[in-house]
Amino acid sequence: MDSEKAKPKGVWYTIKPFVNGGTSGMLATCVIQPIDMIKVRIQLGQGSAGVVTRTMLKNEGIGAFYKGLSAGLLRQATYTTARLGTFRILTNKAIAANDGKPLPLYQKALCGLTAGAIGACFGSPADLALIRMQADATLPAAQRRHYKNAFHALYRIVADEGVLSLWKGAGPTVVRAMALNMGMLASYDQSVEFFKDSLGMGELMTVVGASAVSGFFASACSLPFDYVKTQIQKMQPDADGRYPYSGSLDCTIKTLKSGGPLKFYTGFPVYCARIAPHVMLTWIFLNQIQKAQKSINL
Repeated sequence: MDSEKAKPKGVWYTIKPFVNGGTSGMLATCVIQPIDMIKVRIQLGQGSAGVVTRTMLKNEGIGAFYKGLSAGLLRQATYTTARLGTFRILTNKAIAANDGKPLPLYQKALCGLTAGAIGACFGSPADLALIRMQADATLPAAQRRHYKNAFHALYRIVADEGVLSLWKGAGPTVVRAMALNMGMLASYDQSVEFFKDSLGMGELMTVVGASAVSGFFASACSLPFDYVKTQIQKMQPDADGRYPYSGSLDCTIKTLKSGGPLKFYTGFPVYCARIAPHVMLTWIFLNQIQKAQKSINL
């Protein structure tokens, strides 16, 4: 009888990190989507945050800030579900192998790198759809794709360009995710330890402060890869059918030659302002979800 009751609990224990991670990421995305939209427009060379915001409001209306939301939610449902769920499973197994002792920083970083890579592989198609939907209004009228939603975008990409095109730019996407998760998770754990143990802060302030620190390091580590990824995913062929970049390495070299290293940090303040709150909200939502589940013994 007891063993029968343990089985469903075991299944839920396995999938719960994935469900909680994806849900918290989707809730955070609903709040952060307008900032993410501005960040993409800045990277596409449309001006500063203020200029982009005013132009979007004037020409496209308030709804433009939520263009691509369906793709953003789909991305969280795949990418964040996979990365946070995988990270929790990896750390749990590592702790068990370490006789229950806390993991050293480098092991947490390795778990973050692995989880980020796995999550990015699952989330790359939705990420491509999101970038294209957000960039569509910046293209000449003849080149616009007019995707209705994320699923329409995925269908059109497969129909027009083939299934493998769903993973166009997946290389830089995976590398970016590895860098972001390493910076985010490693610095978060260290910050929690500092704020809680050294400064004696409460739970809420610890979560908010540590999340802000981890968001900054996640931004600093991942923005160069995000910039290359965005350039690869939004490029269009010229009249001769040639693309401006042959791949991520070619994009990196050409960017270095034309703008120098700081070019990769175009839009860093907005990018950081988007990443840090998303990290903070993801942790806060995750914390609240776990509290709610605990209160009902779920």
